[in-house]
Amino acid sequence: MQVNVSDERKFNRLITVVSIVIPVVVAILFGVKIPNVEPLSFLPPIYATINGVTAVLLLVAVWAIKNGNEKLHQNLMTTNIVLSLMFLVMYIAYHMTSDSTSFGGEGVIRYLYFFILITHIVLSIALIPLVLRTYTMAYLKKFEDHRALAKYTFPVWLYVAVTGVVVYLMISPYYV
Repeated sequence: MQVNVSDERKFNRLITVVSIVIPVVVAILFGVKIPNVEPLSFLPPIYATINGVTAVLLLVAVWAIKNGNEKLHQNLMTTNIVLSLMFLVMYIAYHMTSDSTSFGGEGVIRYLYFFILITHIVLSIALIPLVLRTYTMAYLKKFEDHRALAKYTFPVWLYVAVTGVVVYLMISPYYV
């Protein structure tokens, strides 16, 4: 596949738009409650599990590429993007049908929870363009650029996936 500068610019524009639109739409939908609908209270453990599976698959994907299995790596990374989209849909659906849960811990654990939660949220927003750009570089067969960007994308994505599970485990005792 011959890559031209125009193709890369088109991808970059799309990545920029998507990276802005997703957090804005999520923020708007977070404040929307669907009236007269049963809360989807079964979703948090499911999307926490998705985060956990994503973390494991990220590690396996790195192992695969380091062992020369490019096809497995590609399939795992595509799966992780699909899992992330599934997480996002479930997260929005839950918050559109349920009131937010307040963390009930006190003292140091409360500060720790909010530190993990805030870093998780901020990095999940930053992760959108990182993942899309890293994936695009592989798609365009610009593997040197892909590897260079993946050195940043991987640890951020792993942190977001793991802290998603940690946040769930910390707040789950306070779900109604």
